[in-house]
Amino acid sequence: MRKLLPHAVLSLLLVVLWLLLMNRLSVNSLVFAVLLAVVLPLATRRFWPDRPRIRNWPAAAEFAAVVLWDIVHSNIVVARIVLFVPRARLRSGWVVVPLDLRQPEAVALLAGAITMTPGTLSADLSTDGRALLVHCLDCPDPAVVRDQIKRRYEARLQRIFG
Repeated sequence: MRKLLPHAVLSLLLVVLWLLLMNRLSVNSLVFAVLLAVVLPLATRRFWPDRPRIRNWPAAAEFAAVVLWDIVHSNIVVARIVLFVPRARLRSGWVVVPLDLRQPEAVALLAGAITMTPGTLSADLSTDGRALLVHCLDCPDPAVVRDQIKRRYEARLQRIFG
């Protein structure tokens, strides 16, 4: 079974995503979704690195909840900034976040979480992978932003992959 479905979770997600995109359940859609779910992971199997080990599933759920909450909260904050803060008072800036994470998957999740949160954007990763450059829409104190990213996201990712 492992040879046919090298990434079973990915296959399941492909089926669900395809059916959601089709917006209706039919035999044709289901057959095509299963075909995609088998063929795509097999075709890309050699490009996949070793799977990261998630060591703490409750921490993963907590991380997802924190990121979702931050996305909702940041949408409100960004809307308030766009609607009510004059451009002259806007303090956008760049923040360098030193990384303690070493797993590429964890660093990618960190960068993705930052980018998905409105008002922030992961712009670059240092060549040695030890620092992330983040742009903030409103950044009165870069040290506070850096510490918040490390505390809210990186610490949780270390518990997940640590």
